Amino acid sequence: MDAWLPVVWYGVIGFGVLMYVLLDGFVLGLGILAPFAEDEHQLDHMMNTAAPIWDGNETWLVLGGAGLLAAFPKAYAVVLSALYLPVLLMLIALVFRGVAFEFRFRAQRAKAAWGVAFSLGSLLAAFAQGVILGALVEGMPLQEGKYVGGAFDWFSPFSMLTGAAVVFGYALLGSTWLVLKTEGRLQAIARTMTRPLVLVVVVFMGLVSAWLPFLDSRLMARWFEGGNFWWLSPVPLLVLANALALWRAAMREGRDAAPFVLTLCFFVLGFAGLVLGMWPYIVPPGLTLWQAASPPSSQGFVLVGLVVLLPAILGYTAWSYRVFRGKVAADAGYH
Repeated sequence: MDAWLPVVWYGVIGFGVLMYVLLDGFVLGLGILAPFAEDEHQLDHMMNTAAPIWDGNETWLVLGGAGLLAAFPKAYAVVLSALYLPVLLMLIALVFRGVAFEFRFRAQRAKAAWGVAFSLGSLLAAFAQGVILGALVEGMPLQEGKYVGGAFDWFSPFSMLTGAAVVFGYALLGSTWLVLKTEGRLQAIARTMTRPLVLVVVVFMGLVSAWLPFLDSRLMARWFEGGNFWWLSPVPLLVLANALALWRAAMREGRDAAPFVLTLCFFVLGFAGLVLGMWPYIVPPGLTLWQAASPPSSQGFVLVGLVVLLPAILGYTAWSYRVFRGKVAADAGYH
């Protein structure tokens, strides 16, 4: 059982991070797409589609971070030491985005300025998350489980590429969310943006995938060792099939839910490919789950609390999305 506890916690943390990306990703996407709103009223409409549900999404980010600290303290120390600056940028941008979201609806003279702040905070938060992902995938210099690199080792062409990829990926989530939740002129604009965004995201996924085998880390070596590629090949094949289905759904009028669901599948498949490539490392290229794990007694103790907490979070999330399901009218207000 002790050997399986790190695996369980790895799954819990991964699930928390994935839920955050899926649920907060489209809200960040709305901010990224905010400059394309034709006027302030249209931007109000865009933000109102997420207003009732957006502020619970960070719960999943907290779950992932707290779980990492409790279950894998060595990995937590390494990640924060190596990625202190992009993590700080992400947190500041998320706070900035949150303040702007609330203040914009109350502002009179400075409403446009808060709209810009909402967009800028969303863009920086998305880019920082992509940089963090790229730095983890690329690998970190470790010595006896401790980070020995500099403050800017995360800055690389690959991490900049993944930063841009996440920005466009969230923008695609935002546009398909608007297709799902709106009608009329705003939905037409969202459909128009969705089609080129699908192509851009597919190109970015291709670039990232093509770059992976040339990284110095051993992260994706398992994809091409022995016969592993044949066992793991269903993932890239599903990605291609999903991309084709998403392109077709984006072209068809009347299929409002399909583009958003297929975009969510895009992220799930990408996350699955990343996890399969990283296994069994939690911090590539030299820190495995078991090396970074806290004592089994600590993991077991915190797991008891998680058994109570996780169903409550899932229940609240499902209930809130159910209550606020359906289209959001252009004249809906946020109070």
